[in-house]
Amino acid sequence: MTKSMPQYNIVKVSELLQAIGPQPRLEILLALGTGEACVCHLEAFLGQRQAYISQHLMALREAGIITARREGRFVFYRLQDVALLDLIRGAARLAGVPENKLGVSNMPLPACNCPSCAPVAPGNILRPIASRLL
Repeated sequence: MTKSMPQYNIVKVSELLQAIGPQPRLEILLALGTGEACVCHLEAFLGQRQAYISQHLMALREAGIITARREGRFVFYRLQDVALLDLIRGAARLAGVPENKLGVSNMPLPACNCPSCAPVAPGNILRPIASRLL
């Protein structure tokens, strides 16, 4: 039995919505925002364990929603298409959630040791040593 083209398109939309639907995945996507973040950044931002976050990141990668790049010991994730944020914002509006309550963050976090959050300041030799020990 062959699927008609419109039905196939609806299936693709349904698969996308199922992939991003769980609350932890929406939180990850909002944490990534229009930039990128490493797992330690997501841990600090979301207050969840690395293993829990990694499971959701794997599902989002398999669905083609996010991409990853490695920089040393850090893996940075970003949205494949930032237009997805418009979809999430639209859904938030329909649910009555103000956009400023969504929790989007591309800000450095003190609890994160990645190069984006804790860049090495001139004369600060302790940061790279401490990060290698973790």
